[in-house]
Amino acid sequence: MSNNYEQELVFQTDRRRATVEFIKIISDLWYDNNIELVFLRNQLIDKNVSEIMQLHQYAGDFVQKPISIFDTLIITKALENIKLPPAKIDIGKLAYEYHLEIEQFETTELFIASKLKNIDQFQEIKPKDVVLYGFGRIGRLLARELMTRTGKGKQLRLRAIVTRGTIDKTVLEKRASLLQNDSVHGYFPGTVRIDKANNALIINGTTVHMISASAPETIDYEQYGIKNALVIDNTGAFRDKEALSRHLLAKGVSKVLLTAPGKGIPNIVYGVNHKEHDPNTVTIFSAASCTTNAITPVLKIINDTFEIKRGHLETIHAYTNDQNLVDNMHKKYRRGRAAALNMVITETGAGKAVAKALPAMENKLTSNAIRVPVPNGSLAILNLELERSTSKEALNTAMKKYALEGDLVEQIKYELNNELVSSDIIGSAQPSIYDSNATIVDKNEKNCIVYVWYDNEYGYSHQVMRLAKYVAQVRRYTYY
Repeated sequence: MSNNYEQELVFQTDRRRATVEFIKIISDLWYDNNIELVFLRNQLIDKNVSEIMQLHQYAGDFVQKPISIFDTLIITKALENIKLPPAKIDIGKLAYEYHLEIEQFETTELFIASKLKNIDQFQEIKPKDVVLYGFGRIGRLLARELMTRTGKGKQLRLRAIVTRGTIDKTVLEKRASLLQNDSVHGYFPGTVRIDKANNALIINGTTVHMISASAPETIDYEQYGIKNALVIDNTGAFRDKEALSRHLLAKGVSKVLLTAPGKGIPNIVYGVNHKEHDPNTVTIFSAASCTTNAITPVLKIINDTFEIKRGHLETIHAYTNDQNLVDNMHKKYRRGRAAALNMVITETGAGKAVAKALPAMENKLTSNAIRVPVPNGSLAILNLELERSTSKEALNTAMKKYALEGDLVEQIKYELNNELVSSDIIGSAQPSIYDSNATIVDKNEKNCIVYVWYDNEYGYSHQVMRLAKYVAQVRRYTYY
């Protein structure tokens, strides 16, 4: 027994040492070559040894094949030795395929070349300046992600943040503090300091101008060296085409992206309907809502596979800034009651909004919402009547397939944990976390209930980022 334990210690040490080497290569590829490695769509940049080992364990359970850090290290070393353009590559998927196919190839490099055979079709991209109009919950998360993933600035470059009111030293310090510290998402893994002389935040050593404005059309971004920018409006103040068009009157702006449902503009759930709207001809986009982004990918898969006849959505949603901290007057019934003390029934437009991204769902869904006393992390419950018979196993198999391959791999996380609760999904980059163990299919095989978790802040912010890259036309070659 003692010898076995000693051998386990040696193996554990070797795994951790290999993981450290893996982390170094991930960083080198990112900062030197703008090649971003992910692991079954999970981010790897800034992850520590234990987090990466946990991802490997999840991957092995998910694909039901051993996914070893030693295999991923071999593949990563081979990638380092191959000349590649800027790209985003799923090393987890490559490791899974490596396990199945490596015997067909003489070398790891030949295996990789066969998988990345379309990479020669890559076209050079032009970096895009980004302005965050508003700096609330979503704005700050977008700022964190934009600055963490800037690299050499080959894609999106955060150049300015617009807020209302006077910008002085105290305001800059408060803005910096809110970016640096977050009660839900933790400490920002970077540096933030203020530059009072230039009314700017210095984030990870890069200048981001703080601009005060009450009307978007009055801003001259070009005086800050900002040109042809994408404005991401996360204020919620402007919701229709006419109001959002005011951004385009400002000097230095070419595109607008709204982080809320919009009227008279394309409402996009990235991965579902983004290709239906050409950024060469469309200038204003909406990223829809967090709930719409959570349920639409799942509904598309179920409808494509089993055809949905009708259904009801009940979203159990974290409380938001729109609600009152203590009982007080509110323009909507019930939302005036103390958010952290009550479950609050309210309405949601997500049921109807789905049809904007997925027309097949037109008039098929009713919907309602319950705001609950958690600050983040929500759950959508879909009660669906199907045209075709199914079972829990068939439904889960279909969802698992789409979570592993196809156009929705960035949107769907197939969750295996039978102890999953809302705090577990905070920090998930996927907008839809499918709880496979909670799925229910009635004995008539035509009624099902599926549970979709979502980080209504972080997961949604990543959908906004994906759409922003599409709108800005800075999407790199990807291998998923």
